Amino acid sequence: MTAEPATRPTQGGTDVAPPPPPVPESGEAPRPRRWRRWLPRYTWSGTLGAVLFGCASLTPSLLPRGWVLQGLIAGITAAIGYGAGVTVAWFVAELTESRISRGIRHRAWQVLAAAGGLLCLVMLWLGAGWQRDIHELMGLQAPAGYTSVGIVVLAVLVFALFVAIGRGILRLGRRLVRLFGRILPRRVARPLGVVVVTALVIFLVNGVLFQGLVNAMNSAFSVKDGGTEQGAVEPTVPERSGGPASLVPWQDLGLQGRNFTGTGPTPKNLKAFSGRPATQPVRAYVGLASAADVGDRAALAVRELERAGGFHRSVLVVVTTTGTGWVDPAASDSLEYEFNGDTAMVAMQYSYLPSWMSFLVDQVKARDAGRALFDAVYGAWTQLPPRARPKLYVFGESLGTFGGEAAFSGLADIENRTDGVLWAGPPNFNDLWRGIVADRESGSPEWLPIVDGGRTVRFADEAPDLARPPGPWGEPRVVYLQNASDPIVWWSPRLILNRPDWLRGERGPDVSRSMVWLPFVTFWQVTADLAFATGVPDGHGHSYRADYVNGWADVAQPPGWTDADTARLRPVVGGE
Repeated sequence: MTAEPATRPTQGGTDVAPPPPPVPESGEAPRPRRWRRWLPRYTWSGTLGAVLFGCASLTPSLLPRGWVLQGLIAGITAAIGYGAGVTVAWFVAELTESRISRGIRHRAWQVLAAAGGLLCLVMLWLGAGWQRDIHELMGLQAPAGYTSVGIVVLAVLVFALFVAIGRGILRLGRRLVRLFGRILPRRVARPLGVVVVTALVIFLVNGVLFQGLVNAMNSAFSVKDGGTEQGAVEPTVPERSGGPASLVPWQDLGLQGRNFTGTGPTPKNLKAFSGRPATQPVRAYVGLASAADVGDRAALAVRELERAGGFHRSVLVVVTTTGTGWVDPAASDSLEYEFNGDTAMVAMQYSYLPSWMSFLVDQVKARDAGRALFDAVYGAWTQLPPRARPKLYVFGESLGTFGGEAAFSGLADIENRTDGVLWAGPPNFNDLWRGIVADRESGSPEWLPIVDGGRTVRFADEAPDLARPPGPWGEPRVVYLQNASDPIVWWSPRLILNRPDWLRGERGPDVSRSMVWLPFVTFWQVTADLAFATGVPDGHGHSYRADYVNGWADVAQPPGWTDADTARLRPVVGGE
C-alpha cells in the first residue's frame, strides 16, 4: 500500500501542490485543535501588554489590600495592557506592511511564556513584601499569607471578561461597517460605523447602565434614610432638632440627621471631662424631607437654629455635610468638649447618595447646598449686634469641603466673612484647595504644603504639622487636614497620564517608598483605594477622628484650653 501523493490533478490535468493551511492572524498563537479551538485566542503583542501591565499592578499603592482586591485590579489593568499592546501592533503593521514568519512567531511565544511566567512569579513575591510594608506603616499586622494563586486565578478571569467585552464591541463595529458599506462608500462607512458604535456604548453605559444604577441606589438609600441607627435617640431637650418644639420633626431628619441630633456628649459627659458645669450643645439639622427646595431648607435651618438658641452661643459652626447628610461625630464632639457645650452647629442634607456617587450625579446639589446654607446663616448672623455675635466657623469633610468651598470666592472672602475654617480630606477636584496648594512655597511637598509662611492656611498630615512653619499664624485661621495616604485627596483622572507631585521627592510618613507612578496603572490602583479609604486605622487613609481635636484647638482657640487638654481628649474622640 503506497502513500498518497502530495499532489493532486487540477481540471487542466497538471499536478500542483495542495493549498497551504490557513495562516493565523498576525501575532496570534497557532490555531488550536479540537476542544482547544473553543478557548479564546490572544495576540502576542496584546499578551505582552497584559503581562507587563498586570505585573505592574502588583506594585504598592496608598492603602493595604487583600488578594481579592489585588486580583480585580490586576485583571482590569491587564485588560488595559492587552488593548494597548494590540493597538501598538496595529500601528506598526500599518506603517511597515510587513509580516513575521511563522517560525519567528512561534519562538516569540516561547520566549514570552518563559520570561512572562518568571516575571509574574518575581512580581508576586515582591508584591507580598510590599503589602507587608504598607500594613506595618499603618500599624496593622501583616497578613499571614498573600494568596498568590487566588490573585492569578481572579486576575485571569477578570482579564478574559473585559477582553471579551472589548472584542464584542469591535465585532459590532465591523458588522456596522459592512452594513453601511453596502449603501455608502467605504471612506464614509468606516468612520460612520465607529461613530455609531461609540455613541451606542456611551448610551448604554451612561444612559442605561449608569442611570439605572443611580436610580437603584437612590431608591435603596432613600429607604435606608427612613431608618434610625442604634444609639440615636429622639432628643428630649429643645436644643436639638427633632426634640420638643423643634420646627423639624424627628421623622423628617433622615438617617444621618437623626444620628447627628440624637447622639453626642451630654452636659454630664462634658462636665466629667472639664470638671466644670457644662451647657447643652445646640445641634440644628434639616433633612431632605423637610422642604422641597434647597433655599427653603437653608431658610428653615436658620429658623431652627434661632429657635434652639444657636445664635446666643460663643461658637457657631456651619457644617456642609457629605452626600447622605453625614456629619463626622468626631468633629462635632471635639468642638463641644473643647468649649464645654457652649457651641452651636447647623447642617442640612442635600442627597440620599454616598459622597462618591453624589459627586458624579449631585455635584451641583453639593455646591448649591453649601452656598445656600452659609449665606442664609451669614445673613442672619450679620443682623446681630457685633458684640453679641458668636464666632462663626465653617466645617466640612470630604465632599463637604467641596460644598463648603463653594460658599466663598477665595481666601480673602473667607477672611472677611468667617472667624476660621476646618476642612478635612478635601477631594482633588476642589478648586479653592487646588489653587492654594499650587501656590505653595518651593520645596514644600504637595501632601504637606507651606503657603505664604503659614500666615492664614496650614496643612496637616499629623497633628504636630499644624505648628509648621514656626512663624506667626494670624486670624482667621484655615486648616486642611489631609493624610498623605488618603486616596480621596489624591485621586484624579490626571493620574492616567501624568505623574503627580505628591509622588515626587519626600513621601508622606505612611506612604511606601516603593510606590511609583505608572501610566494607567497608578490611576486604577488609587481608584480601588477609594472603596477602602475609611477602613484603615485613624490617622491614615480618610480617617481624621483624633486630629479634629488638634484642628479645632488651633482654629477656634478655646479659652483656657491647653496642650494637656488636647492630649486627654484625643483618645476620648479618636478611640486611641
